[in-house]
Amino acid sequence: MAVKSVSIRIEEEMLEKIGYVADYEGRSVNSHILVLIRESIAKFEADQGVIEGAISPDVNVKPPRKQGG
Repeated sequence: MAVKSVSIRIEEEMLEKIGYVADYEGRSVNSHILVLIRESIAKFEADQGVIEGAISPDVNVKPPRKQGG
């Protein structure tokens, strides 16, 4: 499965606040945003029906760690 990157524009205050929440939850900002996206997809599918695709929203999709350096 391919893991893609996406870049977003976000106000500095919002980034600081999401960073605070992520840290409180013991996650990185990236991981926390993935949690929020999964929750959003799961809610949508519960309300509207399953979106066709191979990945379930409850699957933890993380890129593999980079080897050596």
